[in-house]
Amino acid sequence: MTLATAPKRPTRGRPGRPPADHGAWFLVLPALIPILVLSVGPLLYGIALAFTDSQSGRTEPTQWIGALNFQDLLHDTLFWDSFRIGLLWAVGVTVPQFLLALGLALLLNQNLRFRWLARALAIIPLAMPEVVVGIMWRLVYHPDAGVLNETLADLGLGDGKDWLTGTGTALLAVIVVGVWAGMPQTTVALLAGLQNTPRELHEAAAMDGAGAWRRFRTVTWPAIRPVALAITALNFIWNFNSFALVYVLTQGAPAAAPACPCSSPTKKRSATASSATPRPWAASWSP
Repeated sequence: MTLATAPKRPTRGRPGRPPADHGAWFLVLPALIPILVLSVGPLLYGIALAFTDSQSGRTEPTQWIGALNFQDLLHDTLFWDSFRIGLLWAVGVTVPQFLLALGLALLLNQNLRFRWLARALAIIPLAMPEVVVGIMWRLVYHPDAGVLNETLADLGLGDGKDWLTGTGTALLAVIVVGVWAGMPQTTVALLAGLQNTPRELHEAAAMDGAGAWRRFRTVTWPAIRPVALAITALNFIWNFNSFALVYVLTQGAPAAAPACPCSSPTKKRSATASSATPRPWAASWSP
């Protein structure tokens, strides 16, 4: 006697894919609702305000003006100067930051003595607030008693320079500080990617005669590339939108940075004269 089996009902959805669990959305709602209310909602509201004549502190009803604000923005030289300086700042910090952090991560991944101490020291800038970092580096760049000028004077390379009030050196000076302050998180992310790389691949490549550069290009870099791309994109976005460190160092602009009260009269006069000199891009440093 044979038993007849009922035919299987066809499952909905694409073949090879499990059916969707719509109940999972209820588990996501507690985290999704605050994002929609506190982030997505204000973002959409701000985009809508860009097409009106709304102004800060204005209580009168707003009117729809279309793309008039964007047309004015395209002809605003202050906006384009600000955008140029912001782009130079973001690229100038992100690229050296990644290269130096990659080298430091490769070093900390080696089996060295006191590696634990070196890893702890490498993340110290991450624990310091931006205001503290800015004040500390202002002391380093001090025109009369700064560590940098004192070192250059001892080496016979100069007699003092106002690094944060000169238009030719202010941007480079703050880029150096930005690279130093942002290296820890990049180093930690890259080091985590390096530690997830199987050592057997390095050993196999070494047995095949691959040198250090070839092992990095064929084994290390493919393994950490997703982490490197993600952390670089996040660093660029953060550096482009972050202005606190630059503002603390330069007080808003190279020309607006006041001379230190303990500076010599010569330094005060030179800083005042430089502040009075018109600069077409000085206003682009203000937030």
